[in-house]
Parts: sequence; structure tokens; C-alpha cells
Amino acid sequence: MSHIMEIGVRDLRNRTADVVAAVESGERVTLTVHGNAVADVVPHGRRAHWLSGDQLARELESRAADPALRTELDELVGQTLADL
Repeated sequence: MSHIMEIGVRDLRNRTADVVAAVESGERVTLTVHGNAVADVVPHGRRAHWLSGDQLARELESRAADPALRTELDELVGQTLADL
């Protein structure tokens, strides 16, 4: 679990490098005013890589674990457990 650092906004200007280093290492930093939490500085999340529909179809086709599975699933479509 990540450590949470708290720092008063008045102290922030003197410890900005410490705060940035903490966030870079994965810590969440809570900024406080008069001891009350007012904001969190959190590590930047990774952005999702979006694919076009065609790219996604190519990726899914090339990563299929078992090509025969599609045929088996197509044969089962519409059936219930009672039918099997």
C-alpha cells in the first residue's frame, strides 16, 4: 500500500522538490490548510491507448488463443444448458 505524505500549503514552497520526489516514487501527497486536507497530488496515471475498430479487430484476430474455439462457440449460439 502506498504511503500518504501530508504537507501544509505554506510549507509546500520550501519542500516542492520533496513533494515531487514523493509523487514520482508512487506516493500520494495530501495538501492541507490549517490541518484540513484540501487537495491530493497523485502520480500521473498511464493513459489508455485507443485503437480504431479495424486495429482492434486485427489485434483480437492475431491474439486468439484457439482458432477452433470460435467455430465451437458459433455452433453453441442459441443453445441452453438443457440443449447441451
